Amino acid sequence: MAELEQGDADHGCGGCSVGSAREVAVVGIRFHNLAKAEHFSSEGFELEIDEPVVVDSDDGERFGTVSEATSRIRGGCGVGCMKRVRRRATPQDTEMDQKNAAREKEALGYCRERVDQRGLPMKLVSADHTLDGRKLTFYFTSEGRVDFRELVRDLAQRFHTRIEMRQIGVRDESGVKGGYGPCGRNLCCSSFLKEFAPVSIRMAKEQNLSLNPSKISGMCGRLMCCLRYEHSSKESSPESGAHAPA
Repeated sequence: MAELEQGDADHGCGGCSVGSAREVAVVGIRFHNLAKAEHFSSEGFELEIDEPVVVDSDDGERFGTVSEATSRIRGGCGVGCMKRVRRRATPQDTEMDQKNAAREKEALGYCRERVDQRGLPMKLVSADHTLDGRKLTFYFTSEGRVDFRELVRDLAQRFHTRIEMRQIGVRDESGVKGGYGPCGRNLCCSSFLKEFAPVSIRMAKEQNLSLNPSKISGMCGRLMCCLRYEHSSKESSPESGAHAPA
């Protein structure tokens, strides 16, 4: 790899405009039909949790809600290339998002009909319109690969916009749909989890829990994410021989 000249040392890569020594404001944005928050540069904005915003994306503007408070991180490659919050949502943006939600419901219903008619081995989860309507994305789960080329043609002819089919995991599906766990609280994956960490049956064994699948599995059919929380606490407790973090 070629070395950077001294004058460029603070810029990371040619596409980044943020020097590595400068801190950048970043917020987490959640979109109504996706479980995980995505991060955007919020320079120039003081945003609050649950505040609606419009952000840039590769496919056009998107409407979302602030789900993680502003944090300041050191700039550099990756941060400088991060998409930005374009503006606080206006009443017109909110109205357009509501209209898109109705279109997404219609699109999901039609797509399900076509999936059934074509006998495709896939389960539709949600649909997502960009704010300007330039692209319509369908999220689905499947045990394997699916040839949906004919389905995409059907959808493009019906909705006259760019169509994308995106496969997600079953834990993502639960995060999108939401619900309540056996604890009575909202599902972790649909409320605060940012990433899905690995969970193993060993974690349940070491906590002396019942290994009955119905007792330790979540709505997604996988081991409950919260098994990891207690396991991490046990590992860091004095009885375990490990030291709790300062």
